[in-house]
Amino acid sequence: MVAAAGSERGVDLPLSGRSIVVTRSATQSSALSVLLEELGAEVLGLPVIALDDPEDWSPADAAIERLAGYDWIVLTSANGAERLDARMRLHGLRLCDLRDARIAVVGSATAARVRAFGLEPAVIPERFRAEGLVAAMNEAGLKAGDRVLLARAAEAREVLPDELRALGAVVDVAPVYRLVTAVPPVEVLGRVAAGGVDAIVFASGGTARRFVEVMRAAGFDEVKALARTAVVSIGPVTTEALSALGIRVDSEAASSTSKSIAMALKIHFAGGSR
Repeated sequence: MVAAAGSERGVDLPLSGRSIVVTRSATQSSALSVLLEELGAEVLGLPVIALDDPEDWSPADAAIERLAGYDWIVLTSANGAERLDARMRLHGLRLCDLRDARIAVVGSATAARVRAFGLEPAVIPERFRAEGLVAAMNEAGLKAGDRVLLARAAEAREVLPDELRALGAVVDVAPVYRLVTAVPPVEVLGRVAAGGVDAIVFASGGTARRFVEVMRAAGFDEVKALARTAVVSIGPVTTEALSALGIRVDSEAASSTSKSIAMALKIHFAGGSR
């Protein structure tokens, strides 16, 4: 492991000897996993969420057919950008064709994915949550009557479309994927249940809820399992979801980025706490 290699070189890495569980899907957690490994951690994947098609594609298909009429395209995740592009292909279009619309995104990862399509987001809020995006769009010139396409997960919170409508925007919500519970590796699940890991990272409220679902389905008590494990949240919305589930949060990332999560872990373990 990277941690062992660091020890052999005499390098005291910040997370050496620490086992960190990442609950995102493999594709979403790769950047964080690499960063944590570089800091000396043993990274264990426990994906509890997988992506599937929405149950109804008609809202997305209808929106794609009238893309030229939108003033704003709002993307709240890198998954949303990729899935919208994939659906657009069936209509003979690509995400890179949206050069006339203003694109608003939530988070640096979403912004990076949009840039990979050759587009530059018009709005990237400082606060990586729905409320921050609405305020940023308002400051960027959102007007009453503007038509907004929100491409997102089917089960996302209604805060974003509701607040945009409150400002007078005409909002079409187009689910381009839905989240389903995944079956995580049995050996990692057992290790978490036995309290045999140092920390676990949650990057969304949905991930937290599905973690609980997976643990209970396997006959484990999630609160007891995490009694000696540091729980790290990516942000306030995820922290609220964990607290509602009865799971304490030991550390919250300053911003919704892999670097901030890694920093939260470094700070937490700086004094040798577990």
